[in-house]
Amino acid sequence: MSNQRRFVWLELAERIGRHAETALLTVLLTALIGIACTQILLRNVFATGLSWLDGGAQMLVLWIAVVGALAASRDGRHIAINLSARILPAQWNRWVTVVVDCFAMLVAGRFAWHAAGFVADSKAFGDELLGGVPAWTLQLILPVGFALIAWRFAIFALRGCIGSRAK
Repeated sequence: MSNQRRFVWLELAERIGRHAETALLTVLLTALIGIACTQILLRNVFATGLSWLDGGAQMLVLWIAVVGALAASRDGRHIAINLSARILPAQWNRWVTVVVDCFAMLVAGRFAWHAAGFVADSKAFGDELLGGVPAWTLQLILPVGFALIAWRFAIFALRGCIGSRAK
């Protein structure tokens, strides 16, 4: 069985994830623009405003940042310094990329772990945001997003080991 046939389910999951990320980013950005425009209209035209809109905008920025980081990692548009490509022989670059992907997976996994602890503490303390919404429900994007980024880099490392690094 060829490597490409063996990992066809990964390709399907990647395609579904790509569409879900793009759709979620679109919805979040549209909501952020809508909230900002509503708050501007309420303040400048009606001399009032809704107190939870500013906090809602801040939460949307957090969600957009994490989902955007996830999307950047899928396309290889994350921050990377590829000095090895200029220094090392070309045949080593594949393995250097595998090591870098493994390191990125470990860092993102560590972030996910600590973010999960943060969310658990927020739940234990009963923190609330936006006028009564449990904070942990809005903060869940942190451990979930970083766990997905770690998963993505694990897949990239696996692909690098088998010689198929197509993103």
